[in-house]
Amino acid sequence: MIVILKNGATDEQIDHVIRRVEAIGLQSHLSRGTFRTIIGLIGDESLVNKESLSTLPGVAQVIPVLPPYKLASREAHPESSVIDVSGVKIGGGNLGMIAGPCSVEDRDRMMRIAESVCQSGANVFRGGAYKPRTSPYAFQGLGEEGLKILREVGDRFGMPVVTEVTDPRNVELVSQYADMLQVGARNMQNFVLLTEVGKSRRPVLLKRGMSATIADLLMSAEYILSEGNSNVVLCERGVKGFDPATRNLFDVAAVPVVQGLTHLPIIVDPSHATGRPDLIPPCALAGLAAGADGVHIEVHDCPEEAKSDGPQALLPEQYKQISHQMRLMADLLGKTISPLAKDAGGPTPPQPPTEALA
Repeated sequence: MIVILKNGATDEQIDHVIRRVEAIGLQSHLSRGTFRTIIGLIGDESLVNKESLSTLPGVAQVIPVLPPYKLASREAHPESSVIDVSGVKIGGGNLGMIAGPCSVEDRDRMMRIAESVCQSGANVFRGGAYKPRTSPYAFQGLGEEGLKILREVGDRFGMPVVTEVTDPRNVELVSQYADMLQVGARNMQNFVLLTEVGKSRRPVLLKRGMSATIADLLMSAEYILSEGNSNVVLCERGVKGFDPATRNLFDVAAVPVVQGLTHLPIIVDPSHATGRPDLIPPCALAGLAAGADGVHIEVHDCPEEAKSDGPQALLPEQYKQISHQMRLMADLLGKTISPLAKDAGGPTPPQPPTEALA
């Protein structure tokens, strides 16, 4: 259930509503948005007397929310969220262009790749310092050393950086270096991890699990939101299919479906979805045409030497070409590729979103 407050509701009135809600045994989740302030009620809603709450000073409306993902639902927040990643906005017509190698490797290589994708128009640099791999013998990432390299690269080119966090015990450490935390497909339902990244207040890139339904994805986002972190960007990266022609099945229809259900932005990852460089450009454009709020593409300057997922990475020249096409597509759709912040230089302290819950 959602309590929508009147314009001009005082802090005293808001506190009174929260005390009343918590007195009957429910949790409250306060969101101050650009256009309205709301209080989400979490718990057994049979305890709530809707009419009684409606009479409280400062309350404009009390709305029952039917989906189980109450905080993520569009019924709760009709306006689309805009997530700020150290100055780069994603959502609400602003496109996030995330690019970089699968894994953080040596410093010089990361510098070369970052310079290339930055010049081509990417606005967020990615690279994994911790890598969950199917085989225990495969490259697992450089750990904190990789985080340091990633941060140095981000600072050098003024780009926010996103990297995957795989262990709840590492959330605080990764948050010291990264502007955005990625929860990968294999960890989408690692609820302990979701809870910890929710507490971090860092923007979160939440990837859809390989066998997850859209409802599963939104319920995982709900874990993060319920901890008070509204800075969540969803990612469609393909689901398991029966046809081995592609690495996964790129569910492009998930983009408009998700946007009809939630206020959270959603981007697409054609690299993991297809696993084939020749399919990445058309699928990236298809994702934007379907309404995606950005595109995540893996780029490596020598895929044959990559420590992980080299075969699905684009070369820098290929990324430059598709980046140009995506910019033309953005212009056609009336959207903007969010520019880099002029004062970028290290992750900003976690802050509540100013536009995320309108």
